[in-house]
Amino acid sequence: MMKKIVTFGEILLRWSKDDYQRLMQGRKFNGNYGGSEANVAVSLAMLGDRVGYVSRVPKGQIGDACLNELRQYGIDVSRVVRGGDRLGTYYFEAAAGLRRSGVVYDRRGSSFYSSAPGMFPWAEIFSDTDIFHCSGITCAVSQSATDATFEAVRTAREMGLRITCDINYRKNLWRYEGADAHRTLNALMQYSDYIFGDQDEWEVASGVAQVPMGHMKADTDLDMDAYRRYFDEMHRQFPHAKEMMMGLRNQITTTHHVLTALLWYEGELYRTRIYDIYPVLDPMGVGDAFVAAYIHAAEKWKGDAQRCLDFSLAASRLKNSISGDFNLVTEEEVIESGEL
Repeated sequence: MMKKIVTFGEILLRWSKDDYQRLMQGRKFNGNYGGSEANVAVSLAMLGDRVGYVSRVPKGQIGDACLNELRQYGIDVSRVVRGGDRLGTYYFEAAAGLRRSGVVYDRRGSSFYSSAPGMFPWAEIFSDTDIFHCSGITCAVSQSATDATFEAVRTAREMGLRITCDINYRKNLWRYEGADAHRTLNALMQYSDYIFGDQDEWEVASGVAQVPMGHMKADTDLDMDAYRRYFDEMHRQFPHAKEMMMGLRNQITTTHHVLTALLWYEGELYRTRIYDIYPVLDPMGVGDAFVAAYIHAAEKWKGDAQRCLDFSLAASRLKNSISGDFNLVTEEEVIESGEL
């Protein structure tokens, strides 16, 4: 039977404007469902994997609607808990010209915000599961959601599941009393077999300054010796991790990005080509697309580290061309687009 992957996090309703309008302009908002762990679940399902998604959403039509959105991709949402008052939302203002993108969160008091240990029967959920995926965002939402996340990873470790973790540091979310992003993310990563993050996220979680990169271009020659030393230190800090990934991105303009990635695999460091991406249609979910593609590739081409990394970056590159949070591409499309 196909191995099952379970992801855990908050599904959100994303509100945005047409034609690069600011949030204060116009009267019409467009809504899309998303959220990092839901994005990963959809990408995995599109790639042909067997996926379950766990969250907490309100009863009623809004909760029904977001679960139906996931069901249409074949995702098992039978373990989603219903309760609480409302669905979390965020407002996204697209970058344009010299203006940077912006995000305004409205998640406090959401159904997932009040998630807590004991709400999710993890032993039952994991009974037919091989891989559990979580991210640092769940720990940034609230202390009770943090406690529920650690309950999940401890159960997953006890049951012998592989644990994948996206650091996913969101500085605007760590607002609750006692929140400590470095301490919490570092502890979460101690449980993880695969760890994903960009340079800034690795620095926050590890406390080790990132490798200076400057403005990366398509012909940039990365300092691989410096990155090898960096990952040697990461392996010392996170000895349980077997595979560690770092995404590197330079935003030349709002619609022109440069993207590459590194993979530490069993003591060796791999890199993939640098993609020059223009035009960027929607950058939301690009990291989630990479994470999902790597989880998929690591199962399908186990041991072929270079192929797994190349496939993952090709999938991430494709997400820039798709509106919304979900990377709606198949394995065949990723292979064709990346000339793999």
